[in-house]
Amino acid sequence: MKTRFILINTSHAGNVGAAARAMKTMGFGDMVLVAPRWANVLRREETIQRASGALDVLHNARIVDTLDEALDGMTHLCATAMTARDFGPPTRSPREHFELLLKKEHFRQQISHLEAYFPYKNTENTSPATGMAFLFGSERFGMRNEDVYRCHVCLRIPTNPTFGSLNLAAAIQLIAYEWRLALGGFGGDTAQTNDDNRPLADAAHIAGLLQHWEKALVDIDFLDPAAPKKLMPRLNQLFNRAQLSPEEIHILRGIAKAMSQAASATYVPQSASKTPD
Repeated sequence: MKTRFILINTSHAGNVGAAARAMKTMGFGDMVLVAPRWANVLRREETIQRASGALDVLHNARIVDTLDEALDGMTHLCATAMTARDFGPPTRSPREHFELLLKKEHFRQQISHLEAYFPYKNTENTSPATGMAFLFGSERFGMRNEDVYRCHVCLRIPTNPTFGSLNLAAAIQLIAYEWRLALGGFGGDTAQTNDDNRPLADAAHIAGLLQHWEKALVDIDFLDPAAPKKLMPRLNQLFNRAQLSPEEIHILRGIAKAMSQAASATYVPQSASKTPD
């Protein structure tokens, strides 16, 4: 399974180097920085010193302007936060959430085993993900609510209730350790998906679907753009829970297109446009 660590608006170069060291220690190497404070952060002396030899992680790291670019190819998004949000995805400890994912994988394997004996094809996707992304906000402010709302879960590391302050690199180290432990350590990857499984839509597909539905809902006067409230974040969470495939995304976008067409005076049903025999 692809695993990516995404650092959003990082302000301290040393934290980038320390994050690279933490990732490499746990066997991970995909780091993406979203709009960091320093454009040359990957080459700064403090970054290199704090990496303590994890120079390959820094060499392969990418800097992008937007979170959408960082999420390319990712299907399961994990936000991180010190405090739970009143609204948004469920908040769990890393270990609790990873155990839930592994239970889904176990169920998928049981279904796959039964298919060898019964003449039916399972069409349900029970695998947890094909691309896991861990998102970390800036050192001063953490993650923005709108970025948390896009995620499937908000991971909260259990800490001292009276002092829960964690350095960014320390938080990355803990989550990287828990995820490596969930994957079976270095003896195997127990959460690998099967190539026969229906693929999941990635974050870019979901974002495109949401934009399309937002326009359609405005077109049919269901959504007031001047007072959207939390309709779109709620739909985002609904689509995340559904674990949509690219084909299902295509269907839902087709429905959104039909809604917009129905709201316009020029809409002509396909059946009515055909010439009678």
